[in-house]
Amino acid sequence: MNLQSIEKNQLILYKCISGSRAYGLELPTSDTDYKGVFFLPKAQYYSLSYVPQLANSTNDEVYYELGRFVELLLKNNPNLLELLATPKDKILVKHPLIDRLHPELFLSKKCKDTFAGFANAQIRKARGLNKKIVNPIGKNKKSILDFCYVVSGSGSLPLEKWMRQKGFLQEHLGLVNIPHFKDVFGVFNDPTSKLGYKGVLKKKEATRVLLSSIPKGEVPLTYMHFHEDGYKQYCREYKEYWEWVDKRNEARYQNNQEHGKNYDSKNMMHTFRLMDMAQEILETGEILVKRPNREELLAIRRGEWSYEELITRAKEKMKAIEAAYDRSPLPDEPDTKRVEALLVEMREELYS
Repeated sequence: MNLQSIEKNQLILYKCISGSRAYGLELPTSDTDYKGVFFLPKAQYYSLSYVPQLANSTNDEVYYELGRFVELLLKNNPNLLELLATPKDKILVKHPLIDRLHPELFLSKKCKDTFAGFANAQIRKARGLNKKIVNPIGKNKKSILDFCYVVSGSGSLPLEKWMRQKGFLQEHLGLVNIPHFKDVFGVFNDPTSKLGYKGVLKKKEATRVLLSSIPKGEVPLTYMHFHEDGYKQYCREYKEYWEWVDKRNEARYQNNQEHGKNYDSKNMMHTFRLMDMAQEILETGEILVKRPNREELLAIRRGEWSYEELITRAKEKMKAIEAAYDRSPLPDEPDTKRVEALLVEMREELYS
């Protein structure tokens, strides 16, 4: 079962232009995305080869099996509610059965958590992106030596600076644990290498310092602290940063760099669109897919607001959504039994 087979076998119940072109937020360079609904032949539906969803390799064309479509609508999934309420001029195929799935059957107060909750997740993502842009991490990865500090007089020095001052090499050093002092070590030095000291680390990729056997009576030159938690956090951030660099959309990233506001402006535009829709649904019980504030949203995409201004606006918008939730006439949840009965009727007609 693939996209070609559902079209060839006339299994498509619903097909729409989706994304920015449905929202009225498209630019001349925007791609055209499609979403839709299909149904499985009866034998396959009852077999072990149920297919809930199909998509092409770029995910700009996605279809949901009828049962999966209804299941996600009951969960107030934003993408599927938007698909159900697609403007007429963006609908390419529509089987009469789809008309039975009215948005009123599905809309509930759950949309606060789905629409606004998703928007909140995008804001957190924007914060992470802002951090990556403002604080890039160098490709040359640090080692644990960069997180070691020694006692020097009444203060401290980075281990490597201390070694340079003393003319020591890390491979000539020996470390021993200091009882009751977590991540603190006595430091010894053997420039002859005859005592078998192991050094601080064996290879740059090491994640822990090495310990050595020290002859009885030897006195430590100083004491060293290894900031292990800081090193682990750095390693996580290094991995996340360079995975992001490898996977990022370079054209989109350069566009964000051009407006100089240090956030993903397209992502932020859709974040505010989702928050607007959450408030509208809670207050009016309607899904308005094509946005009436196109210019305002495109201004966000162009980077006309600072990151800090948008975060402040988002907090204010979330307060308005919470207030709309408290006074909303929508039910807490959709009537699942009623919708299930309707789905059974639709299946019976399709397979009769």
